[in-house]
Amino acid sequence: MNHQALSAFIWSVADLLRGDYKPADYGSVILPFTVLRRLDCVLAPTKADVLAEMEQREKAGLNPEPFLRRKSGASFFNTSTMDLQKLLGDPDNIAPNLTAYLQGFSAEVRDIFEKFELHNQIDKLARAKLLFLVTEKFAGIDLHPDKVPNSQMGLVFEELIRKFAEASNETAGDHFTPREVISLMVNLLFVEDDDVLSKPGVVRTIYDPTAGTGGMLSVAEEHLADLNPAARLTMSGQELNPESYAICKADMLIKGQDVTNIAFGNTLSDDGHAGATFDYMLANPPFGVEWKKVEKEVRREHEQQGFNGRFGPGLPRVSDGSLLFLMHMLSKMRPATEGGCRFGIVLNGSPLFTGGAGSGESEIRRYMLQNDLVEAIIALPTDMFYNTGIATYVWIVSNRKPANRKGQVQLIDGSGFWQKMRKSLGSKRKELSAEHIALITQLFGRAEEAEIAALIDTNGKEVAREVVWAGEQAPEAPEGGKVKLAPLSRLFPNSAFGYRTITVERPQRDEDGNVVLAQRGKAKGKPQPDSALRDTENVPLDEDVDAYFAREVLPHAEDAWIDESKTKVGYEIPFNRQFYVFEPPRPLEEIDADLKQATDRIKAMIEELAA
Repeated sequence: MNHQALSAFIWSVADLLRGDYKPADYGSVILPFTVLRRLDCVLAPTKADVLAEMEQREKAGLNPEPFLRRKSGASFFNTSTMDLQKLLGDPDNIAPNLTAYLQGFSAEVRDIFEKFELHNQIDKLARAKLLFLVTEKFAGIDLHPDKVPNSQMGLVFEELIRKFAEASNETAGDHFTPREVISLMVNLLFVEDDDVLSKPGVVRTIYDPTAGTGGMLSVAEEHLADLNPAARLTMSGQELNPESYAICKADMLIKGQDVTNIAFGNTLSDDGHAGATFDYMLANPPFGVEWKKVEKEVRREHEQQGFNGRFGPGLPRVSDGSLLFLMHMLSKMRPATEGGCRFGIVLNGSPLFTGGAGSGESEIRRYMLQNDLVEAIIALPTDMFYNTGIATYVWIVSNRKPANRKGQVQLIDGSGFWQKMRKSLGSKRKELSAEHIALITQLFGRAEEAEIAALIDTNGKEVAREVVWAGEQAPEAPEGGKVKLAPLSRLFPNSAFGYRTITVERPQRDEDGNVVLAQRGKAKGKPQPDSALRDTENVPLDEDVDAYFAREVLPHAEDAWIDESKTKVGYEIPFNRQFYVFEPPRPLEEIDADLKQATDRIKAMIEELAA
């Protein structure tokens, strides 16, 4: 049974809840019971041994906990004589017995069900006489890892959350990222480190400040396990949503990870990993979500701690907090002297260019580019996420750039690499294939300029696509057709994205057209600027301001001057502009010929009607 079929079967519990529960509340029953059944199946093979061990250790007057963990074969245990199957044997007392069963779990598991508020659901289900039916339904599903591997179980949880979000009209994208997008990000993260990661006994740390259900961390672990089964990835994260946090923690428990590394709470206002640094990081923070709720704490840290805190470079506008997560991750980078760090983060288009010179957004970009932290930015196709169809970008950030990348940024236009899904899921209509992921990874790994050549036949239909690397010849056009070239991978020096915003002033004039001069102060005897004629110009950093002014401004305004005191330095990354290809219109003769052909056809039709 694939993950979609399994999640559909589990979601069929909603048929039992209909009427007693609103559709928006189905998930508050289905998600915790799915986790409970998963843990129940994991512990089933060692249940009898754990109970016998507990009796023996308690008789000896010893704390049984460490012995029970070892005996259970997992990092958690349950000391109740009950399990979901046995609960069905006493229908009249199923509520108190289920509560006692939950209390028998070790502390870290009890915390999971407290976040789900499962005790409240047990009371509600019991009053509605549904508790036995729901328990019976879940007891009939085998969710042991031998039957449903961790990777598939992660997909099941994500599918359930998507259904839950749709039913409650919530934002699915706040919970998880499509697996193929995560796979691409993990590839980009590890591709330059394959040699190091393949060494025996290697241990690395990875962190996700918006962990959701733990999908990014899980895919990273699977990737590293495929690369080197002897390697160990220590996973850490933080999550604000209680249900997502509980699922992530349960997943980490089953994998034997230290669940104290998964923190609960708001990453921006309450850093659950203060002072910690990591080898790798991944994140998909919510797009365009305001940070008003945590504004007080964030501004205090920015003003009082500056660059000693997380938000030293600047603060973005309150309407979009995604750049706050970017800066938070910058503060979590392992120093370059200790091996450095690389991280990937998914952002929408706004952080690339929003905010003029001197704004918080521009200052954040300035800090990153002047410190040579941005390795690459990759444009993804639209309609890739479950809750939005907007354009998104993967930023790869590193403080240990290889020599061939130093001082420059690679931009990759991956927006054309997609295949249509057989069935849309929310706003998600497109997906990356394994070939697309491999090609984008290759473009990043080679760090070279490249173009995409589209081969067009005589009918104007695209028949093939080929990547043309720098220095290579473009493929030959099909007979009677043509080849269209468009940039695919481009390299720019960091300074290419910087500019100076200069303020251009022009003098006030009196009724007779004479220049008005200042009468006092430092400007005495100098022309008074006319605020109505004031203008600004953005001059690229690598261009001389005076030369630009003489070429672009003075020919049109001889009396203009630059107010040097108002000059500001800004940074923006106009991604789409770098990949725009101008297509000249067809020759006028061709257009005229087409118009004549159309008018002749219309004229002939009118004559036929008249006859």
